[in-house]
Amino acid sequence: MLSRDENELLACVGPGTPAGQLLRRYWHVVATASELSDEKPKKKLRILGEDLLLYRDRSGTYGLVGEHCSHRGVSLYYGFVEEDGIRCAYHGWKYDACGKCIEQPFESPEVNFKDKIQHPAYPVVKLAGLLFAYLGPPEKKPVLPKWDLLVRQDGFKKVDICEVLQCNWLQAMENSVDPTHTYYLHSHNLKLKGAKDFVPFHYQQLSKVEFELVVQPTWAGIQKQRIFAGDNVPAEAPHPLIFPSILFVPVRAGYAMHFRTPIDDFNTQVHQFRFSPTQDGSVVEQPEDTPIEYVSTKNGDGEFHLDNFASQDHMAWETQGAIANRANEHLGEGDRGVIMFRKLLREQIHAVQNGKDPIGINMDPDKDETIQLIQEGYTAFSHAGASDKANERFPV
Repeated sequence: MLSRDENELLACVGPGTPAGQLLRRYWHVVATASELSDEKPKKKLRILGEDLLLYRDRSGTYGLVGEHCSHRGVSLYYGFVEEDGIRCAYHGWKYDACGKCIEQPFESPEVNFKDKIQHPAYPVVKLAGLLFAYLGPPEKKPVLPKWDLLVRQDGFKKVDICEVLQCNWLQAMENSVDPTHTYYLHSHNLKLKGAKDFVPFHYQQLSKVEFELVVQPTWAGIQKQRIFAGDNVPAEAPHPLIFPSILFVPVRAGYAMHFRTPIDDFNTQVHQFRFSPTQDGSVVEQPEDTPIEYVSTKNGDGEFHLDNFASQDHMAWETQGAIANRANEHLGEGDRGVIMFRKLLREQIHAVQNGKDPIGINMDPDKDETIQLIQEGYTAFSHAGASDKANERFPV
């Protein structure tokens, strides 16, 4: 269990908070490129407790700036997107994507008042149809990781955008190192509904779970793998929690990365990026913007329908409370991964507080290379030597 102060140390993400300062040292998915268009080039966002405006100017440049104009605080969402920035609808102050005030129509040019204004602004990079933003100190900006799922061309890609998760980000991430929840939350739920679950617990006993701390120059995290009892049992592919807020997971017919972006202390946005490789390794023509699909987790009455993994997971995370009360929990042997992640998170918070760089960030542009997460020879579960029953239930 954690004390209230310890809980807040790990969970709270707003400006100036210890975990918030740590999270700002990494890139986060804030939207998809498909959500912005010529007809609607703006989107209001709340990221890490800050009210922001995402826009694409007429030249195609993406900007992420403070929502409220530095002049009188009016929302820039109602402003005018122009060739080189966004102009406030109140008095016409215009900002570029770097937050520089480039026009003040009713101020004396000789005073150069606009040169004294630095509006909040953060860099945005488009990769595989996802828009990543960095909200930390400019001098500490790392290289945006090039995950293999995002840059490979020999497969089909799409992005699932889940309903906003109405709880703290930490509840989702702790789930990523909680392998035993899969039996009842997913497999048993789907079995009772008469649906295929593609999870081996209903025909094979779990023997053990192995955890490994991974620290590399370009990424870090906690890798886990379920080991099943018996002979000729399909081996589950190892899959990591990528520190601090990503999950990589092999899924049926492919792979997925779940990007969990904290909106604030009480809400989280989840983007699930899915990659399905071609059977023969052939290259697929990639669309300019990766297709998106919105995933429902609740029914018309606002209750979790539990018909898919996302709904089941969101139920488990949200019903712990807006911020889980970890002072009342009782952790067991199956929670080793949760304990390991909390320890890692606490250590990295303290590292940043002491002026050090956290793990898993690449500050060297010369090491800007593809990061291999996919282990060839694995699908969701390797079928080498598996029984006919396993092959039937886990189609590749």
